[in-house]
Amino acid sequence: MHDWHVSHGAKMAPFAGYDMPITYPTGAIEEHLVTRRSVGLFDIDHMGQLEISGAGADAFVSRMVTAKVSDLVPPMARYSLLLDEKGGVIDDLFIYRLPQSWWIVVNASNRAKDFEWFKAHAPENVAVVDRSDDTYMIAVQGPRAIELIDKVANMAVSSIQRFNWGNISIDGVPVLFGRTGYTGEDGGELFFPAAEAQHVWELLLAKGEALSIETRPIGLAARDSLRFEAGMPLHGHEISTEINPIEAGFKWACDFEKEFIGKEALLAIIDKGVSRKLVGIEVFGGVPREGYEVTSPDGKAIGHCVAGMFCPTVKKYAANAFVLPDYAKVGTEASVVIRGQPRKAVVVKRPLYLPAYRR
Repeated sequence: MHDWHVSHGAKMAPFAGYDMPITYPTGAIEEHLVTRRSVGLFDIDHMGQLEISGAGADAFVSRMVTAKVSDLVPPMARYSLLLDEKGGVIDDLFIYRLPQSWWIVVNASNRAKDFEWFKAHAPENVAVVDRSDDTYMIAVQGPRAIELIDKVANMAVSSIQRFNWGNISIDGVPVLFGRTGYTGEDGGELFFPAAEAQHVWELLLAKGEALSIETRPIGLAARDSLRFEAGMPLHGHEISTEINPIEAGFKWACDFEKEFIGKEALLAIIDKGVSRKLVGIEVFGGVPREGYEVTSPDGKAIGHCVAGMFCPTVKKYAANAFVLPDYAKVGTEASVVIRGQPRKAVVVKRPLYLPAYRR
């Protein structure tokens, strides 16, 4: 798909070892808003897909990830975390329960590391296979996304519930359709043979135009602002091997009724208490960026930003930041130091934009 993106005016830049479309000629803000009002197409083939199978696969997957998965039956899917022994987040994942195996979607920058981590812990009766190179992945997101896919697929995907999947066909191409995504909108993620990438992509765009369903390609910049508004973490920012789920506010993604790698470390952290907390901060008078210092109104250093930007839907400048627990309460006044100048800020409730499927 690289040549297609370039020929359609995409601004390309390196990301996780790939040359990725960052924005298209309409710009990141318009791409963000198109996804909120109609349909955005995201070429996310940089993400990885692992398949885990075998007689011991169920118990193995349960031990490896934080979420409860023993209750998953086809066609269910669930978000989870992958931790190291210290409780640091190796990656965040989407896990699909297939009839004979587990389909696990991983982040591009962590694909090799995740694969080796699973392989290193797998018993003899479990097979871990990287399906990424043979599989293409496209996200179709927005309030009219399901309507569009209903028109191009051989069945109505509107019958598939959120966080479920189905086997469909698009113009003869077999597709695993997951009613999942990472924008805060409804829609789905499509997995299909890589050789059919441009065919499926162009068909979706053409069908959108024919049906008067506004459908546009969306780059990495808008993908970031969409997930940010909806309170979804990006590995390397809100979560990482140096950040644990408790301080990042993702305790809800951990099932402490079962065993998983990193559980004992998390229990110790809970018992001791965290030294920092992830918060949302609205900033006035400047654009907050990753690494910017957060201070109290009297100038005391209390933390730092891990992501920051203009949020097009809510029309606010905001950051995610780790701060001292005493300053984490919603409504707490603070400052973000931008180019040497403290700018007024206030801790706000996350997410800034409530995902459509949670309303």
